[in-house]
Amino acid sequence: MSAYKSLDDLFAARDLKGLRVLVRCDLNVPITDGRVSDVTRLTRIAPTLDELARKGAKVVVLSHFGRPKKGPDPELSLSPVAAALAGVLGEDVNFAGDCIGPTAAHAVSALPDGEVLVLENTRFYPEEEENDPTFAKALASLGDVYINDAFSCAHRAHASTEGIARLLPAYAGRCMEAELNALQLALATPQRPVVAIVGGSKVSSKLDLLGNLVTKVDALVIGGGMANTFLAAQGKSVGKSLCEHDLLDTARDIIAKATAANCKILLPTDVVVASELKAGAATQTVSIDAVPGDRMILDVGTDTIAHLSGWFETAKTVVWNGPLGAFEFPPFDEGTNAAAQLVAMLTRMGQLTSVAGGGDTVSALNNAGASEDFSYVSTAGGAFLEWLEGKVLPGVAALETGAR
Repeated sequence: MSAYKSLDDLFAARDLKGLRVLVRCDLNVPITDGRVSDVTRLTRIAPTLDELARKGAKVVVLSHFGRPKKGPDPELSLSPVAAALAGVLGEDVNFAGDCIGPTAAHAVSALPDGEVLVLENTRFYPEEEENDPTFAKALASLGDVYINDAFSCAHRAHASTEGIARLLPAYAGRCMEAELNALQLALATPQRPVVAIVGGSKVSSKLDLLGNLVTKVDALVIGGGMANTFLAAQGKSVGKSLCEHDLLDTARDIIAKATAANCKILLPTDVVVASELKAGAATQTVSIDAVPGDRMILDVGTDTIAHLSGWFETAKTVVWNGPLGAFEFPPFDEGTNAAAQLVAMLTRMGQLTSVAGGGDTVSALNNAGASEDFSYVSTAGGAFLEWLEGKVLPGVAALETGAR
C-alpha cells in the first residue's frame, strides 16, 4: 500500500467542480526558435490535467523553466510552453504572467471550471529554490489542493515541490504515480534475478549509484568509459581510453563490495577500438587483453553482447542507466543498440520487467528504437539517479508526510 495519496483518493474524497487544483508539472522542455521541439514531458502530464479538467476543476499548473539568474527573463517565460501544452491537450490553455500576487490571483479567479491555466516560471523568484515558507504560502493561497506530477523535480526541496505539499492536501499525479510504481517494481520489490546496466563516462559521477546497486541486484553490467576504470583496476591496459586512474582503488572497493553482496560484476570481454572518436571512424574489435596502446575503447564487442544476452535471457528485471558505448557516434552505438533491442524484445515477450532512465539513457534507447517496448522509461534525470542511489526524494517524502 502506497504511503502517498493518488488522484483516485482525491476523486473519492472530493467533488472537483470549481475546486482550485495546483498541479506541479515539469515544463522544462527544449525550445528551438521559440517553439517547443520535444513534447515528451507534456505528453506524460496530459492524463492528469485532462482528468482534472473533465471533472470540472480549475487546473492551475506550476513549473520552473531553465535557470533564471536575476529575476524575470523573457527568454525563460513559460508562455510558449503553455501554447505547446494546448496543442498536446487539444484544448485552450490560459497563461498568467506571474506565479504569485495579484496577476496570478486574478487569473485563477477568472479561470472557468474545467480549464487549464499555466502560471509563469516559479524560478523568476529566488525564494522558489530557497524553499522560502512565505513564497510557498503565496503559491498555496492560489489552490485548494496540491498535486505533484513532476517526479523529475522530486529530488529538489523547493517551494513548489516540497514546501507547498506541507500546506495543502497533497496527492500524486498520474505521471508521478507511474514513476513510483515503476521504481518500486525495479528495485524495492523486484522479481529476481535483477540485472542492472550502468554506463556513462565517469565512475566519479556514479559512485553512490554503484555502491547502492551492488547491494540490491544480482548482476551489475558496467559499460561506457566507466568500464575502462574497472578494467584498469584489474590490471588491463586500456590504451588511450577515457579512464580515471585515480579511482582504481575505488573501483576495486566496489568490486569487493559486490562480491560480499553476491552481486556479479559484468565487464566487457571484448571491445571496439579506434584511434579517434568520430562518426564512421575505422574500428577494430579486440579482446580486452589486447587493446593497442594508441587506441581508445569506444564500444563493447560482439562477444560481450553474447555474454550479456545470457544474463538478460534469465533475468526477470532489468534496470538501465547509461549507454554501453559512445552511441552518439556510429558505429559505436552498435553494442548499446543490440543490448537494448534484446531487452526490449524480452520485455515485449513478457519475460522481464525493464525500467530505464537518467542522463543519456532515453536518447540511447530511442536511437536503438527500443524505448517503446521497455516496461517504463523515465523522463527524469537527477531524480531517477538519486532514487537508484537510495536517497530520499524531498518531493516524494512531502507527499507521504505532508498536509492531509
